[in-house]
Amino acid sequence: MTQSNNNSSKQKVAILIENEVEDSELTVPYNGLKQAGIEVVVLGARMNEKYKGKRGKLNMQADGTTTEAIAAEFDAVIIPGGMAPDKMRRNPNTVRFVQEAMQQGKLVAAVCHGPQLLIEGDLLKGKQATGFSAIRKDMINAGANYIDEPLVVDGNLITSREPGDLPIFTTAILSRLGYGGKDAALPSEEDTSAEWWKFADAWGGSTKGDIGRGLNTALAGERYLLEALEKYTEKESDAEVRSLFQEMIGNKQHHIEKLETYLHQIGDKPSLTANIANQYAKVKTALTGSDDIYQLRSALGDVQTGIGDIGNLCAMYTDPVATAIFKQIYNDLWKYEQRLIELYRLRIGGAQVNPPKPTTGAAMSM
Repeated sequence: MTQSNNNSSKQKVAILIENEVEDSELTVPYNGLKQAGIEVVVLGARMNEKYKGKRGKLNMQADGTTTEAIAAEFDAVIIPGGMAPDKMRRNPNTVRFVQEAMQQGKLVAAVCHGPQLLIEGDLLKGKQATGFSAIRKDMINAGANYIDEPLVVDGNLITSREPGDLPIFTTAILSRLGYGGKDAALPSEEDTSAEWWKFADAWGGSTKGDIGRGLNTALAGERYLLEALEKYTEKESDAEVRSLFQEMIGNKQHHIEKLETYLHQIGDKPSLTANIANQYAKVKTALTGSDDIYQLRSALGDVQTGIGDIGNLCAMYTDPVATAIFKQIYNDLWKYEQRLIELYRLRIGGAQVNPPKPTTGAAMSM
């Protein structure tokens, strides 16, 4: 999906870098812009250093530093996420560079934790914006109107939430830099039917094989939990707990169907691990007792394990569709964790508590 555009040859874009940057959040826009014929300059804080990505895939020396860079010479500035923005915001030169770019009306695009740098520069007040769920409250406290969407555009500010948004994020940047026309072959950023993963793959993001492995990991988890819940239901005598287990079983069946359908759509199929996950659950649950509280706690433990596993998947792939499925599974697991613990506390005589509101599971791994 190599691209070229004679109209974009004069465009010049800065991408900021620091150690522990989320690898794909630098790589995907970098490659997307380069393939479009746009000049890309990577700016760090130190000249004589190779910066490493948090996932170990990226090892890059910056082209220059924000100390020497002049915002007026660039058409756009991109701020990737990961743990890098927390380091970027400590550098006054980097903060100044982004402030000047915003004030001059340059395009400023931030993804994931990237808005932390905008917070430091007092650049979010009154702005509609998004970002990784873990900094949602920080953004709101900085004056932003936080919107939980893959892409939020407010004037010259573009923001996205996570790696799964990257193909849409990069497309939005390209379109606003004038890349377009009949040779562009880029969908509208609002096209929910587009095969976005193919664009991210072409730009160095997740491959079809990567996405298939992620879907199969989620599928194995859902099939395991489905089988476990069916066994717990057989042993559980408490009608209210049984009812909740049965509701959860229906939820697992729904997610399994979505995962299998999307695997088929990308030309993949369930793996051996996914196919035998239910057998593993049968063996494990056969060792559990028949005490009602024990079934309740066993289900709670399985759900908590699932939350951790699916939370990690939420932040790993540059595919909007797969990421959306993972996030829905996470949110549902989180909801059921709260209901299970509430039933558990009531049955052991504890006080009922109001559950907190969930945030995206990927917060654990970003």
